[in-house]
Amino acid sequence: MTCPPRILVLPPRLTASARTLRATALRRGLRIVEATASAVPEGLGSPGWAGWPEGAGQAGSPGGTRGTWDARGTGSAESTGCTGSDGHAVHLHAGPSFADVVAPALGIALLEAPADWLARLPRALTQRDVRATTIGEAYRLRRPAFVKSPNDKSIPALVYADGSRLPGPDAVDPATAVLVSDVMTFSVEYRLHLLDGAVHAAGQYAEAGRLRLGPPDGDALAFGRDVLAAAGKTLPSAIVVDVGRDDEGRWAVIEANAAWASGCYSAAPDRALETVLRAAGPATALSPHDRAFVR
Repeated sequence: MTCPPRILVLPPRLTASARTLRATALRRGLRIVEATASAVPEGLGSPGWAGWPEGAGQAGSPGGTRGTWDARGTGSAESTGCTGSDGHAVHLHAGPSFADVVAPALGIALLEAPADWLARLPRALTQRDVRATTIGEAYRLRRPAFVKSPNDKSIPALVYADGSRLPGPDAVDPATAVLVSDVMTFSVEYRLHLLDGAVHAAGQYAEAGRLRLGPPDGDALAFGRDVLAAAGKTLPSAIVVDVGRDDEGRWAVIEANAAWASGCYSAAPDRALETVLRAAGPATALSPHDRAFVR
């Protein structure tokens, strides 16, 4: 069976990285479906998508066409990974709040690392103490700590002077999962796009805490391979892992992020896109390994 061109669904507001991936997807023959509303209306029956066929520009641009795409009819899928009402395999690149609404309606499986993945890594890979806990427990902190949500942005990723500075129980369920770690300062940071147990794409994204894009460092790639050798089986087949080096030259894993919600920064966009497509694609095409990592 020959599948029609794949579809990449994008949110209403595109980051620079999303625009890069959109252009890359169009060049590779994917069809782009972009939400035109600031939020997805209830029911998804007529969500106000603006779609244009592969090779065409954005709706309203030369060569572009505007139309609607019915998100209700995901239809059945065969082992080829084809899905959708017209047999297309549907993929997604968006933030968690958008993805959580749209992905189930489109039969998309969102892959992510386990919430406690970073906390379970050996100290040799983190160079700091990392605990997976709840924000209710984190309120007891009496020292500075870096606190973040494991797989979304519901708790701002910041250094908090103590637990009293965290969002309070009036704003956040005390049972909300968080990662609490020692404060570690990185002199340079890299994003690694991992696919099928290998570093598929990479690039620098920060230096001394400020955005600074650049090519991948050989030592960063080597450390990424070390991470995969030690913990690759505890990750889905497509994921993003950020790593960094501190002023003492120590390499450490910063965090794991869902590839479908991560910017590509300076990584090769074709290879970054391949990671995104695997990380958010038809649920019917999941490998047995990846079934354990669906959001």
